[in-house]
Amino acid sequence: MKTLKYTLVDVFTSQSFGGNQLAVFHDGSSLTTKTMQQIANELNLSETAFICTPNKPQNQINLRIFTPQVELPIAGHPTIGTAFVMAYLKMLPTQDGVNEWVFEEEHGDISVTVFLNKEKITKVEMIQPIPVFGEILTRQALVADLLSLPKGELDPRLPIQTVSSGLPFLFVPLRSIAAMREINFRTDVWERHFSRNPDRQHIFTFTTETEHDDSTVHCRMFAPAMGISEDPATGAASGPLGAFLVEHGAIDKKADGNYVIRSEQGFEMGRPSFIDIMINKNNQQYEEVKIGGTAIVVGQGELYVP
Repeated sequence: MKTLKYTLVDVFTSQSFGGNQLAVFHDGSSLTTKTMQQIANELNLSETAFICTPNKPQNQINLRIFTPQVELPIAGHPTIGTAFVMAYLKMLPTQDGVNEWVFEEEHGDISVTVFLNKEKITKVEMIQPIPVFGEILTRQALVADLLSLPKGELDPRLPIQTVSSGLPFLFVPLRSIAAMREINFRTDVWERHFSRNPDRQHIFTFTTETEHDDSTVHCRMFAPAMGISEDPATGAASGPLGAFLVEHGAIDKKADGNYVIRSEQGFEMGRPSFIDIMINKNNQQYEEVKIGGTAIVVGQGELYVP
């Protein structure tokens, strides 16, 4: 039997049992894809990450990311959480201030920044691919049925639209937090009308009414295709969410020309999460999209595999 060491972290939170859970395996280089998928299914977290030897010597690691059912080409909370674990365990050299790393993911090289103050990790950021805007879905009654809500609870000021930074999400704006709390996701409607279209499989709902005064949007995400009934914090959707809000004039630009957004998610699951989103748009061109947050180590363990 082989013994695999892993660290368990809660990502996009500063408190235990909040945020999004993540298991980070310290050395996955000798594992097959099948075994990694079996491990992710065994742990049954939203995602499980495996640190592997990079293909390019100038990069720090190759990161493999799995949900209980599929491998992902790119993901936010596993990237942020793995960088946090590597800094926390000093798996890479770090110094006070800014530490810049590059992680290889299936989608491509991802730039990651770890901020330290007196050896305390204060924040981790990742640069996401520039978002690509997809189709606008006009079948509002169908989307309302999917969420078990009256059609009038959809926010008429914003479209229902797919946006992707390597992984597409269908963004559904709602009028209020009250509507968000009333969502009852209908997997039967999803199976019939959404499951076979990769651009509509992952449903991201949000409202600009928030629980916290310093938040911009309140969110929920449903991804049956990943084996995730609901996700408490979705980093891969956060950059596209920020671009969606900017594109449709839902937020104001800061004086320096950048947009700063805070997303709150996971409240309905009892796992409050906070994701910072930074959008740089010059005229009509998106120049940089970043997301960031912190994490907390909640445990460590060993898994035995043949």
